[in-house]
Amino acid sequence: MQTLRPALVPLLLSCCALAAAAAPKAHTVTLGNARRVPYAPPEATPETRADVATTLKVRPLLVDGLQREWTVGDLHDVTDRSFTIRRALRLNDALPGEPSKWTWQPGPWLLVDRVSGHIAALHLPAFDPAVSEVAWFRDYAAYCGITTTARGGLVAVVAQLGARKAVAEALISKWPLVPAPRPACGPPRWERAPMRATLQPTGGAAVTFAVVGTSSLIEEGDSDE
Repeated sequence: MQTLRPALVPLLLSCCALAAAAAPKAHTVTLGNARRVPYAPPEATPETRADVATTLKVRPLLVDGLQREWTVGDLHDVTDRSFTIRRALRLNDALPGEPSKWTWQPGPWLLVDRVSGHIAALHLPAFDPAVSEVAWFRDYAAYCGITTTARGGLVAVVAQLGARKAVAEALISKWPLVPAPRPACGPPRWERAPMRATLQPTGGAAVTFAVVGTSSLIEEGDSDE
């Protein structure tokens, strides 16, 4: 009698090989050790640079042990597999004809997937690295930003990951202001129930947004706009 058992062995091996090939590769995403680097605000002039110079604490973003980006500040867990963190940029500050002069600056925000190892730059509406300080809650970001339209200026913004437009945006003042306040706004404040974000421009009236689903309303009495 002919037996079929030996034929099952290569078939099982083939199935196991296909399953292994189809399984996604697991990645390891970590932040390396922090280090201090010199930093001066973008608006600093050669005369004032020595007075306003300070340092940034930057950390490498590592995927499978390889450095992919430099980061600054704390990360924010959006889900159990993804987080946001701000990128740190090393820019060449030399004028034409000058030798390279490298300087560190806080940059845009990144969205990092811990499972796939994918890193994506976030294009937050009206975000300006020199002005915007973001406060995260869930997948929402609250911050002050700059718009460059004819009726634009310093704006209070609530943005949601995955949305093309801001969930909410309100004009605070014209920009630039002389003298320009630093910081332009205080740290945004979030409340859970009801979900609200309050932004306080320096020297101006606070703006509060009540966030409902993917929309929001300016609460009356909180803004002159």
